[in-house]
Amino acid sequence: MALLENWERWTSFLGEQVNEAQEKGMSKRMIEKSAVQIGDYLAKNVDPKNEQERVLSDLWGVASDDEKHALANCIIKLVQNHRMQ
Repeated sequence: MALLENWERWTSFLGEQVNEAQEKGMSKRMIEKSAVQIGDYLAKNVDPKNEQERVLSDLWGVASDDEKHALANCIIKLVQNHRMQ
């Protein structure tokens, strides 16, 4: 996944996807649930390509289910703030 090799490109892409989901009426809860599912998939199937992804992967690996939801919400906020800049 070439998209994952560049942190800026990855966060920009995620921000666009979150924005599009909101515009189509997807609830915050559904976006969070999707983010957790994507996080689980990436943790199991994709090797981190940069330092930022390594940190997220390490955090995801030790997080409880509740902590994964909190981390997913933080990532959603991060990419939304990134889009506003």
